[in-house]
This record gives sequence, structure tokens and C-alpha cells, in this order.
Amino acid sequence: MRIALFVTCLVDALYPRVGQATTELLERLGHEVVFPTGQTCCGQMHTNTGYAREAVGLVRHHVEVFSDADVIVTPSGSCAGSVRHQHATLARDAGDDALARRAEAVAARTYELSELLVDVLGVEDVGAYYPHRVTYHPTCHSLRVLRVGDRPLRLLRQVAGMTLLELPEAETCCGFGGTFAVKNAPTSTAMLADKMRHVLGTGAEVATAGDASCLMHIGGGLTRLRAATRTVHLAEILASTQAGGGRAGVR
Repeated sequence: MRIALFVTCLVDALYPRVGQATTELLERLGHEVVFPTGQTCCGQMHTNTGYAREAVGLVRHHVEVFSDADVIVTPSGSCAGSVRHQHATLARDAGDDALARRAEAVAARTYELSELLVDVLGVEDVGAYYPHRVTYHPTCHSLRVLRVGDRPLRLLRQVAGMTLLELPEAETCCGFGGTFAVKNAPTSTAMLADKMRHVLGTGAEVATAGDASCLMHIGGGLTRLRAATRTVHLAEILASTQAGGGRAGVR
């Protein structure tokens, strides 16, 4: 299968290893991954901050860049949620029904990584090896917007050498919420403190999730505490193999 990678701003700018891991994983499973170089921000930040009109141009560009792709994958429940649940509405609200229809077509071919693996490719055991104690945080957008359910956990349970530890109050938000963390810093910090307490209480070496944004927030807090627990994206764990020592992403 030929799969287009929608890498997202945060991965492109700060966590390129996540994009590389997504590519390595899918290629190991026998698929061709292409990277449309014209891609930019999908407009989620603008939309969620109230700048809907400004986001329409980004929606139009995103549709143009990915309109020829048969299947699109992104290592982000947040950005997948924006494409699937915001783009067509933004276009329609702007009076551009033609763009809305094109956005719907692109959205229908866009999948978050765990969705693509489980629902489209029909695989749960991806041949990963990761000999670490890991706990999983289900990010808000993947949980409540995309409703990925237990797909990431089904993938993690098949990883050889790994001990998967249940995270207490897992479905509680970590406090990031994009610009929420900036505009409501005291509340965000309090929510982060609760999340870190639960993560550290598991005794995990690694906290994982499907969104680099939430992992950045949690990881920043853990670093300030000088905790031994580190954050690693789901894609990095799934891309790890015994040949590589199973250490991808451990920092």
C-alpha cells in the first residue's frame, strides 16, 4: 500500500524521530511511505484558538497537498481529529461548499497511526521489541474525538519484552490542551501534577501516548522533577526491534 505521511508541525519541528519511526514501522510491514513536501500546519491551532477564518486557507492548502493520496497517516490523534472533524465544517462555514466536499474526501482517507494499523492494515503484532516497563496515556483528542478506544493498547500488548502497566485515572486530561496550557497555566500545571503523580506511581520507565504534544507537556514536567521516567511516542515503541536493541526513544 502507498501511504502518505502527514507529519504534523510539532513532529516536524521538535520530534522528527516520531516521523522517522512511523515511516520505518510501515516500511517494515511492507508498505511504501511518501512524504508530500508541500504540507504545512493543518490549522488546528488557529481553529481551536478562535481564528476560524484564518484557518480556511490552511485547510485549502492541506486538501490540495493530500488530494491525490490514497491513504494518509499521521502520528497524532489531535491533528487527525482536526482533519476529520474540523476541516469540512470550516470550509462550509466560510461558504465554500466545493472545498468542504474535497475536505471530506481527504478526511475519509486520513487515519491516526493506531487506526491505520488495526483497522486498515489489520495488524496488531507489528514485530516490535521493547524491553521496558511502559504505561500508556490516552490523549484527549484520540480518546474523545477520534474514539480510537483500545487500539493503541492492543498494539502495545503485542510488543515483545515489554511490561505494560495500567495508568490510574488514565482518561483524565494531562492539562496541555494546546494554547490552554499558555492561557490557563495554573490550571494546566495542576492537571499536569496529577498526571505525573499517576505516571510515577506505576513505576514505569516510559510513559507513551499517540500525541507528541501531550508527551511534550508530560515530559517537560518529568524533566523538571528530574524523574527517571521518560516519554516516548507510540510510533517509536512500535518501530523498535530486537535487532536495534529496543531502545528507540529512550532518553
